[in-house]
Amino acid sequence: MVEINGQNFNREVLDSEKVVLVDFWAPWCVPCKVIAPTVEKIAHEHRDRVKVAKANVDDNPDLATALSIFNIPTLVFFKSGKEHSRLIGVNTKEAIEAKIEKITNEG
Repeated sequence: MVEINGQNFNREVLDSEKVVLVDFWAPWCVPCKVIAPTVEKIAHEHRDRVKVAKANVDDNPDLATALSIFNIPTLVFFKSGKEHSRLIGVNTKEAIEAKIEKITNEG
């Protein structure tokens, strides 16, 4: 799992060949702590199909603002250099995997 910031966002996310899931979070965010183990499992189990990254909104406020991240946790999915969709709040592993399945199977 890669840590995203303003300097590496284009390279790691927009230029990626794979679908990218970016987890926007903050250290003080309790729901972010709840979902973190799920995101880590997904990063490991689906590493062949999706790149998972994390972006701390406290350390990267400009990036969060540019992407209109108003609530955390927010999971933003990128495909072919563009935002595809997002999930806001605590989501189940199954819901996140269903989203990955849908995105990766689209033409």
